[in-house]
Amino acid sequence: MDKTLEIRKVGLLPNKKRTRVDDRDGIIHNVKEALDEYRETLTKLRQKHGSEADKRDCWRPDIEAVMRLRKKGKLVNMRKQLGPILGVEVGDEFRNRAELTVVGLHLNFRRGIEYMKRDGKIFATSIVNSGRYANHIGSPDILIYSGEGGNPRVECKKPKDQTLERGNLALKNSMEVRTHVRVIRAVKHFEVGARAKKRYFTTYVYDGLYKVEHFWQERGEFGKLVFKSLLKRIPRQPIITWEKVSKQLKKPMMSKDIVCKNDISEGKETMPIRVVNAIDSESHPTFNYTRYVIYPNFFKATKQRGCDFLHGCLECKSCPCVMNTGGVFSYNNTITYRKSLIYDCGTTCKSSSCKNGIVQHGIQFKLEVFRTKSKGWGVRSKSYIPHGSFICEYVGEILQEKEVKQRRGSDEYFFWTNGKFVDHAFRDASQHVSFPMLPNFFGDSFVIDATQHGNVGRFVNHSCSPNLSAQSVLYDHDDVRIPHMMLFAKKSIPPNQELTYDYSSRVGKIVP
Repeated sequence: MDKTLEIRKVGLLPNKKRTRVDDRDGIIHNVKEALDEYRETLTKLRQKHGSEADKRDCWRPDIEAVMRLRKKGKLVNMRKQLGPILGVEVGDEFRNRAELTVVGLHLNFRRGIEYMKRDGKIFATSIVNSGRYANHIGSPDILIYSGEGGNPRVECKKPKDQTLERGNLALKNSMEVRTHVRVIRAVKHFEVGARAKKRYFTTYVYDGLYKVEHFWQERGEFGKLVFKSLLKRIPRQPIITWEKVSKQLKKPMMSKDIVCKNDISEGKETMPIRVVNAIDSESHPTFNYTRYVIYPNFFKATKQRGCDFLHGCLECKSCPCVMNTGGVFSYNNTITYRKSLIYDCGTTCKSSSCKNGIVQHGIQFKLEVFRTKSKGWGVRSKSYIPHGSFICEYVGEILQEKEVKQRRGSDEYFFWTNGKFVDHAFRDASQHVSFPMLPNFFGDSFVIDATQHGNVGRFVNHSCSPNLSAQSVLYDHDDVRIPHMMLFAKKSIPPNQELTYDYSSRVGKIVP
């Protein structure tokens, strides 16, 4: 049964069905990543040349952004093909014609008919109903499409008869052989600007696969011969309710992301963390960015034992690192075995490539701090995150619980490392470790305060349906009361989805 579908903005909304990591998910990830990089490149070009753009009549920043991605080899689905495009779904919305090229949906920047050659003939692969020709939508499933050429609105020339070549011939051949044609529809938007002025612009929505049922020639609006194609939508595709969509699209769209800061870590992380705001005029938050936990003055670390295996720790009884983990490694590139406390191989481990130490390599995904509609600042990833991947550590100052009362205020970034967040495994582990510089009792609770000193982890918001989970990890000391709090992906996370954590969950809870 067909399902009613609303517009899905590509790269902005997650697809909940995409959770299994396979080849298809990899292609979907590449499509989203290409779009994200294109939009980022386009934004930078506009910011850099904004004052000069009006003087350069022929300059097209959208096309230049595509050319830059092409040079980097970042474009996807670049071979012309008939039928659907992997990574693109019916209802996907694109901000301009160039984005159709980025994802391989329609490779020609200007012409409305894209075609390819097969067995000595050309066939239409896709068409764009841009509204520049006298096209007619008979019903949601029927499109009467005008051929290309001879249109003074497009070519700024006198009207003339269309010829049976290129795109026109491709549509005729597609009718004869019954090949599928992708249809993209232009949708008009407006947004209200300063002084109640309306600004109109166009986005493009992928409408699915069609077949050319009829092809003929008639006199057009300028008195010249034009070719007409009647295309019928293939059944059993998701249906776009255009009436409902039109009402939605008349509402002002969200403004473009404004970059508040290019790198909130100021070079401290392995890759920059951008801060953007498309909601209001709030500036980026101010605090002291640090990659490392700040311990209290009375704390003296006792280093855990390491091994001498140069090629990585071995799962054998003679490896002290494995003995710490209970004989089973918790990682295989991603976290695979969870418990309330994990021992990572630290500086005492001789191997630099040990698979039991992934959290110490820092942030490995392109994270972005962004302004949310209702929860202040949040964090999202610009790239696909596989299930079980390490995201970041929650970093800040280590306080005793009694100090927390003195720091309570309007903005609080507290994370308890003990008490309600951990289970009895900590208490069991503490019996085998001595703390000569600390009182030997387990009753004290410690808190990580990221209000003044912290990292990107301080922006992770709460959710009752989170995609992150917390894990206690030790690697640079043996004090089980003050573990490092690491955040891992609880599920596969598509690009641009907010990263969230359930504040009331228990650390080390097994991920389903």
